[in-house]
Amino acid sequence: MKAFRSRTGVAVTATVAVLALAALSTVAVAAVVGGFHTSRGAARDMTTPAGGCHVPALPGNVVNVALMSMGGPMARHGGPMMGDWAGGAMRVRADRTNVPAGTVSFRVVNAGSLVHELVVLPLAPGAHAGERPVGTDGRVDETGSLGEASRTCGKGAGDGIEPGSVGWVTLELPAGNYELVCNLPGHYSAGMYTELDVA
Repeated sequence: MKAFRSRTGVAVTATVAVLALAALSTVAVAAVVGGFHTSRGAARDMTTPAGGCHVPALPGNVVNVALMSMGGPMARHGGPMMGDWAGGAMRVRADRTNVPAGTVSFRVVNAGSLVHELVVLPLAPGAHAGERPVGTDGRVDETGSLGEASRTCGKGAGDGIEPGSVGWVTLELPAGNYELVCNLPGHYSAGMYTELDVA
């Protein structure tokens, strides 16, 4: 680690700052996602887990997802991408990377400061998360979408999940590879995607 001095003489260790930020992000994800996890991955009744919402017991295998946007100004979906949002400052984090085929429920917490959503898209054989072309509107093509969680304190599609709140959706997923994305303008390009394998 190499420290450098600013003009005011304050020593700053860049590596330590980066590690501290990474540790805080890991703790935040663990707190949001881990708080819903059960040892067998089974759904359970969650009373007011986020934003005062009541999430019902969800059927099937439950995947807990945290939608994260770090730093930068508060903004609404559809607004300009500013400051820290560019270059991958947003993330989709799931507590599982694989589930059995069949009924799968997604409990989605918006742990960021922007409105977000979760869309489940199939991946073509050999394709990987993060490789979809982004259109001039800042979004990826949702053709073939199996469903989404984009309703604040509710199930299924809506106008987005407000910061600090939760949404959910239950889908029937055949075996295959899927990409979980936030498809609000600019969010996919900023890093909001992850992969889920269904066997």
